Amino acid sequence: MEVSVIIVNYNVRQFLENALTSIRRAMEGLEGEVIVVDNASDDGSTEMVKAKFPDVILIENRRNLGFAASNNIALRRARGKYLLLINPDTIVQEDTLRVMLAFFAETPDAGLAGCKILNPDGSLQLACRRTYPTPWVAFTKTFGLSSLFPGSRLFGKYNLTFLNEDETYPVDAVSGSFMMVTREVLEAVGGLDESFFMYGEDLDWCYRVTQAGFKVYYVHGTKIVHYKGESTRRSDIDELKHFYGAMQLFVAKHFAGSRTVSLILNLGILLRRAAAWIGRLARPAAAAFFDAFLVALTLAAGEYLHFGKLFHFPQYAYPMIWIMPSAIVVTLMAMGGMYGKNPYAVVRSMAAVASGYVIISAIVFFVKEFAFSRAVVLLGGALSLVLIPGWRLAVRAMAHNVNRRSLFGRRALIVGTGHTAQEVLRRLRARMDDGYDVLGFIDTTRRRIGEKVSGIEILGSIDNVGKVIDEHRVGEVIFTTDGVTYENILSVIARNTSRNVNFRLVPGSLEAIVGKTHIDQLDALPLVDIEYNIHKPFHRFSKRLFDILVAGFLLLTLYPVARVFGSSSKAIGSLPRVLRGELSLVGLPGGKGGASPPENTVQYLGPEGIAGLVQLHDREDLDNEERERYKLYYAKNQSLLLDMEILVKSMLSSKRR
Repeated sequence: MEVSVIIVNYNVRQFLENALTSIRRAMEGLEGEVIVVDNASDDGSTEMVKAKFPDVILIENRRNLGFAASNNIALRRARGKYLLLINPDTIVQEDTLRVMLAFFAETPDAGLAGCKILNPDGSLQLACRRTYPTPWVAFTKTFGLSSLFPGSRLFGKYNLTFLNEDETYPVDAVSGSFMMVTREVLEAVGGLDESFFMYGEDLDWCYRVTQAGFKVYYVHGTKIVHYKGESTRRSDIDELKHFYGAMQLFVAKHFAGSRTVSLILNLGILLRRAAAWIGRLARPAAAAFFDAFLVALTLAAGEYLHFGKLFHFPQYAYPMIWIMPSAIVVTLMAMGGMYGKNPYAVVRSMAAVASGYVIISAIVFFVKEFAFSRAVVLLGGALSLVLIPGWRLAVRAMAHNVNRRSLFGRRALIVGTGHTAQEVLRRLRARMDDGYDVLGFIDTTRRRIGEKVSGIEILGSIDNVGKVIDEHRVGEVIFTTDGVTYENILSVIARNTSRNVNFRLVPGSLEAIVGKTHIDQLDALPLVDIEYNIHKPFHRFSKRLFDILVAGFLLLTLYPVARVFGSSSKAIGSLPRVLRGELSLVGLPGGKGGASPPENTVQYLGPEGIAGLVQLHDREDLDNEERERYKLYYAKNQSLLLDMEILVKSMLSSKRR
């Protein structure tokens, strides 16, 4: 038999199917076999292989044995003269196997080889050719010299970036996502070292091959696409921990004889691990520093606006002026979750800035050494109140993905996908005040990941819920009893205690969400004996005044420009009707309300509006009951602040669309 193709799979059913389809085409005319070793996947991978690829040899492990051990099981069973280890998240060309077999036939000293590997965007995956982590290579990689000078033979050795990717040549190592080896080499050096659970085993194998007198080659004549990291994304494995642990194991195994070399390499690994950990914190840290800078900047602007110059205050005061207000505001922002699960919450950031300046004003009032000018504090606070929430609004406006969001929603996952979970989703959508922004479902297995239930995607399973929490910045995980055992619930909580997330449980009665701090009622809002804000004379007067002022301003500024350039915006064209009182800026959707409701019919819930809660959240699966609850919520809680927030969110939504 010419070739045995070995694939180790773990919960990447869709990718595995594509890989097997491409390999089937590449095997046409060749005498070979395909062996799939499945590491206890629960996403339907094994069922798919049995149904669609009955000729594939399937080995089903009862637990995840890791990459090395699973490949060794297949290597012991394989019968081919050449053996190809390939990842399930790859696609090969029709000529890939033939090109590699021809290369081995023409290159007698080749013991192991890898081909050109591309990322999904077509760029070269740098790990497909590399060198061993010598002290110098570790130094250049750790301190970024290999990235700064990729074309340098001196600095670019880590991924051999100074070599032409369209040439074939010997290298120290190739990627474990595609490694073809001869039977002779396998018998000489043995299989993969099972001390490596994942990562590092490919580097170790290549090292042992070269130590045995064979050569490792990078072959440019054919290429594959590798969707890197799909298996780890769908598990709760800490790939960072395993990667650097594997590097330390490699150093201990092959460089332990030299204390100096071992020390330098381990130091480099520790520095890279620290850098990766710092990288995880970079975004929230950058946001905090930027907020601190804005506070200092706005105080400087306030000083300039009030006094007409900078550095008007005594020199001794400036360290405290620049540092203390920034520290107070940033601390309050952090306490509000602005650098964690709610980085772009505009209302929260406004509340934190306002609270911070209340504290700053109190300090200025009581500490006479710094009571130079309360006007500067007021000006700085006003500017901060615009700029700090403002940049968050700008970031959200530039976001590409538009998700359905509740007005005051907390980012949430629902664990369970059955009838109970769908009913919880329906009731959560009906909650207006202090609501939930349900991002997706978590299923008990990976079998249905990617499918949609009630218009919401199944994002993960119980096993990898931690990854989903991190990726989507989730703040609330809501468990239902929909096929979810209490053992599952306690297991998820135990594995994710370090994450800044609230876990809640919905009892079988579906009456409440029980959390560690309070209970949120799920029952519908009562519709009897409720006094709505929209009925109160003051609210109706202030709303009408707001409409006149804003519509009048826009008619004088934006409306003429839109008419000159022929803008077809329905909102702009409706401004004259707002001024005449036929419409409101914020209200009910067209035909669903009106300024003069008929007597003895539905209760008056407000005028028809250009924007509104229903319009903001309208979608195909928004049913009539949900629409009615949005209208009731608005009528009950209408205020100028709510109207302004709805307008801002409506403008952002229209830009995203």
